[in-house]
Amino acid sequence: MLFSGMFIPTLKENPQEAEIISHRLMLRAGMIRKLAAGIYSYLPLGFKVLKKVENIIRSQMNSAGAQELLLPTLHPRHLWEETGRWNEYGKEMLKVLDRHKREFGLGPTHEEIITDLARREIKSYRQLPLILYQFQTKFRDEIRPRFGIMRCREFLMKDAYSFDKDAEGLAKNYDKMYETYNNIFTQCGLEFKLVEADPGLIGGSVSHEYMVLADTGEEELLTCQKCDYAIKAKAEHNLTSCPKCKGKFASIRGIEVGHIFQLGTKYSDLLKANFLDENGKQTPFVMGCYGIGVSRIVAAAIEQSHDDDGIIWQMPIAPFEVLILPISIADDKIMKVSGELYKKLKKEGIDVVLDDRDEQAGVKFKDTDLIGIPIRITVGTKTIKENNVEIKLRKDKNSFKEKISETPCKVKELLKNMK
Repeated sequence: MLFSGMFIPTLKENPQEAEIISHRLMLRAGMIRKLAAGIYSYLPLGFKVLKKVENIIRSQMNSAGAQELLLPTLHPRHLWEETGRWNEYGKEMLKVLDRHKREFGLGPTHEEIITDLARREIKSYRQLPLILYQFQTKFRDEIRPRFGIMRCREFLMKDAYSFDKDAEGLAKNYDKMYETYNNIFTQCGLEFKLVEADPGLIGGSVSHEYMVLADTGEEELLTCQKCDYAIKAKAEHNLTSCPKCKGKFASIRGIEVGHIFQLGTKYSDLLKANFLDENGKQTPFVMGCYGIGVSRIVAAAIEQSHDDDGIIWQMPIAPFEVLILPISIADDKIMKVSGELYKKLKKEGIDVVLDDRDEQAGVKFKDTDLIGIPIRITVGTKTIKENNVEIKLRKDKNSFKEKISETPCKVKELLKNMK
C-alpha cells in the first residue's frame, strides 16, 4: 500500500488520557480512537493487527479440529435465569429492553447460549466429541474502564466450548486446547507463562490462565526458577517454595490474555442439556470453555515489546512487514528505485508499504519507529549512487547496506528468520 493514501493519524505528543504504554502508543500510532469510556474505534492500522492475531488463532483452532460459528450478541433473559447468572453476574452485564418490553443482556460470555444450542441439536454420543468456537464482541460494563483496550467495556474475544460424553473426553480436549493455546501465543511471538487459576464466575473444577510477561503487567506472578510452575502471588500468600519441585520462586508481572476451564456438567445440569449415551440413557454433556482476549493480545504485545521511540512488533502480528522510505519524493531516481522495490516485494507476497508522503525524512523516520514496522528500507541519494539501499530492523539500533538487486532476497531471508 501507499502511505499517502492510508488513514494513519499519528500524534506527536503523548495523550493526557493514556495511563499505560500500550494505550499511549496505540493512540499516538493512529491505531485506535476513544468513542466513550471503555469503548474504542479500531482505525485501519489497529484493525490490521487485530485481524493478524485473529487469523493466527483461527488457523491453530482449525488445526486442532475445532469448528467456527457465530453466536448472537443479544441473550434472552430466560436462558441466564435458568443458570441463575442473570442476577449473579450483576451490573457488569449490560441489559436492554426491546420494543415489546422483553429483556435481553449484551453477551459478556456465551456459556448459556452454546449450551442451549447443544441441548437442541446434539442428541447422541455419536455426535461427540465436539469443539465449537467463535470470534465475538463481548460487553462487560466495567465499573472503572481504564488502560485503553486493556480493560474496556467492549472487546473482541475468541471463545470455544468443548462437548464430551465423559470426564476422560474432557481431559483430552482440555489438553488439546492447552497445547493449541501454547502454539497460538508462541506463533504471535509472545513470551508467556501458564498459571493455575480461580474459575470465578465461569465455574468448573480446573482452570488455567495464560499470562504475557511484561514489567507493566497488572498481576504479580510467582514462577519457579527450576520448573515451569507458576501461580498468582495473591492466590498463595504463604507459599515460599514450589509445590512441584521445592524450587525457589521469582516474582514477575503478567497480563492475562487467555483462560481455559474444565466446566464439567455445571451448565448442562442447570440447562438440562443431555444426550443419549451408549446405553440409551439421558446423560449431561461434560463441557470445557476456552477464551482468548484477541484485542488484549494486541495491547499486551506492545506492553512487552517497545522502546522510547514506539512499538516493536513481532513479525507475525505487525501491521506491515516492510516499509520502504524514500528520503525525497522529489528525486526521480530515488522514487524509481523505491517503486521498483515495492513492486518486487509485493510480487513476492510480502506485506509492504511505501512511504510516498511529501514529508521531511525526519518525520517519516519517527512515524516508522512509532508504528513499529519490523523492517525499514531507506532509499537515499548517496546509497543509490553506490547501487545500495539501507536496511534497518526495528528491534536493532544499527543498519546495514544491501545491493539494490539483492534486496528482495535479503528481505525474504530476514522475514524467514523473524517468523
